Amino acid sequence: MTSGLWELVLRGIWTTVQLLVLSALLGAAVAFVVGVARTHRSRAVRFLAALYTTVFRGTSALIMIFWIYFVLPLSFGWQLVPMWAGTLALGLTYGAYGAEIVRGAIAAVDPAQREGGIALSFTPWQRMRLILLPQAVPEMIPPFSNLLIELLKGTALVSLMGMGDLAFSGNLVRLALQESAEIYTYVLLIYFVIAFLLTRGMRGLEKKLKAGVGKQAGAGAGAARQPEVTGVGGVS
Repeated sequence: MTSGLWELVLRGIWTTVQLLVLSALLGAAVAFVVGVARTHRSRAVRFLAALYTTVFRGTSALIMIFWIYFVLPLSFGWQLVPMWAGTLALGLTYGAYGAEIVRGAIAAVDPAQREGGIALSFTPWQRMRLILLPQAVPEMIPPFSNLLIELLKGTALVSLMGMGDLAFSGNLVRLALQESAEIYTYVLLIYFVIAFLLTRGMRGLEKKLKAGVGKQAGAGAGAARQPEVTGVGGVS
């Protein structure tokens, strides 16, 4: 490829990375807010959080992108730029999946930990901030890693509204060179490299967080504790 075409691909990679970071940040914020709301004492709060996750998990991310980009201007009279339309659609959609990860990880914390916070007269927010989340967050990292990879692949959907991401740039280069096999192989490899780097980074984060709470990385939240084997007279 010529230098101009490589520059086009590099701009597409940068656009994809920007979209990934922005939508991941929005999705993480939504996931924690809605996931914690799913465990709230108020039935109304739990209902609204469950309604959100049901709606956004039950709709197509592609149709959500089209709805935000094409329907919102007709309804409200203002137009989002493609980057923000894609960020909003992907962040809200994948945040709904992340909310279930947060809710499940919080629910998996030993009930005795919650009871200990009550015995210490902690408020619900203090129990969540000081007891539940520090133990639940390390268990969220592996499923969040998978969700982040899915989000990376989902960023290719924005190419259908003409946004110059990696998939869109790769298609332009393919049309210019008429080399489908070579160009799409390059695009696949680029996505793989980005996904590999994300996986390694999330794995390092998991080890760091689990070391902070005295857990071994890779051990599941529900891993069974091995019974202590003792000899005759109770001597190990």
